[in-house]
Amino acid sequence: MRVRPAVRCDLRAVCTVRIESWRRAYAGIVPADYLAAMDVEADVARRAGRPWPDPSGSVETMVADEDGTVCGFVSFGPYRADDDSPEIPAAGEIYAIYLPPDRLSSGVGRTLMRAALERIDERGLTPVLLWVLRDNARARRFYERAGFTVDGATHTFEVGGVFLPEVRYRREAVTTLSVGQPV
Repeated sequence: MRVRPAVRCDLRAVCTVRIESWRRAYAGIVPADYLAAMDVEADVARRAGRPWPDPSGSVETMVADEDGTVCGFVSFGPYRADDDSPEIPAAGEIYAIYLPPDRLSSGVGRTLMRAALERIDERGLTPVLLWVLRDNARARRFYERAGFTVDGATHTFEVGGVFLPEVRYRREAVTTLSVGQPV
């Protein structure tokens, strides 16, 4: 398996991985009808209408590629401030990291996280922040094993008309790349 920058022809695979991952990770958290209605073709069409991956290089997406098959991806870049989370100068953010359910606990997630942290470090973005649904215990364990800690910031994320609480995680030192055990 190798980690490489995503290219345009990875779009369908990335959308497929995202939807498969959402259905597994968010079952019992996100409304079931919302998860059931998620559609790869609609997701591809929505994303295909804009440049992807980001041609400016601000948002990077990397994929785990095993023999030409995308088996996970991570997207990251500068921290996205909003009304609930003020700007933190020079901070980076992990926007998304997803694997198909059959790749959980395989080391793919750790490898993707390590690659993202290395690129974020190269870009001089620190600290590294990420948002996770409060009730997503598996993801929270993964982030904690990767050296992230809850920093106390919270906000809500609207999905299918339901407002779900999120918590923010922070990792101060990117250069220590010990990304923990399988989750």
